[in-house]
Amino acid sequence: MSTSIWIAGLLVLGFLGGLALLLWGTRWGSTAAERARRMPGDDYLEGGPRTRAVMTRAISIEALPERVWPWISQLGRGAGWYSVDWLDNGRRVSAWHVVSWIPEPRLGDATAVGYLRHLDPGRSLVWWLNGGRFLGSSVRLVTSFEVLDEGKCTRLISRMSADTAGLGAHVALLAFFVIDSIMASRQLIGIRNRVEHVARNPGSSKTPENGDRDQYQLYEILYAGGERAGVAGRESGAKWRQAAIRDGVVHDAE
Repeated sequence: MSTSIWIAGLLVLGFLGGLALLLWGTRWGSTAAERARRMPGDDYLEGGPRTRAVMTRAISIEALPERVWPWISQLGRGAGWYSVDWLDNGRRVSAWHVVSWIPEPRLGDATAVGYLRHLDPGRSLVWWLNGGRFLGSSVRLVTSFEVLDEGKCTRLISRMSADTAGLGAHVALLAFFVIDSIMASRQLIGIRNRVEHVARNPGSSKTPENGDRDQYQLYEILYAGGERAGVAGRESGAKWRQAAIRDGVVHDAE
C-alpha cells in the first residue's frame, strides 16, 4: 500500500476521532433523557438563525441540593467560574467556599455571559446574552443550570445553547463547540469538587477572603441592586446590564 494511502487513511481516522471526541464533549456526563429534557431558557433562541448548537452536560454530586445551589448562584457572580482559571479567569483562583459578600442572585445581574433572565431559587437559573460577537459573527447565548434532587445526592444539569449569524457563522459555532466542550466539563467537575471538599472540611477554604471584590473573579459583575465586583470594565458586563434595562428586566435606578 502506498504512503499516500496510509496518510489519507490516518487523516480520515483522525477526523472521525476528532468528531467522536467533540460529540462526547457536547454531551459529557448526560443521559439521553437529560438531553431530551426541557429546561428553562430552551425557548430563548426560537425564531433565530439555523446555525445553532445545544450542548447538555450533567454530573452527580454527593450532597443535598440545598448544599449545591449556593455554588450555582454565585457562579460568575464574583466567585469565578470553577473551570480553567488561567484561561477564563485571568489566573485568579475561583472560590473554594461560599463567598460571604456575594448577594443572593436577582434577575438583571449582568456579567460576561449576559444577564440573569430566569431564576427559580434553589432549582434553576438562566443567563441570556443577545448581541455578542465571536469570530466576526453575531452570537446569542443561553447558559442554563438546573439542580435536581436524587435522594441523598444532587444531579446538576448544565445546558449551553447558542446560535450565530454572519459569514463566519459555521466557523464560529465549531470553535464554540470545541472551547465549550473543554471548559464545561471542567466547570462541572470544579463544582462537584468544591461542594464535596466543603462537606468533608466544613468551615475551611483553600482561598480565604481578603476583602477584595476582584479576588475570585476577573470579569466584572454588576448586581441588579447596583453593587459591583470583579475588575471594572473587564468584559461586557455593563453592556449586558444595559440590555437587561432595555428588556425591562431591571430598572436603571437600581
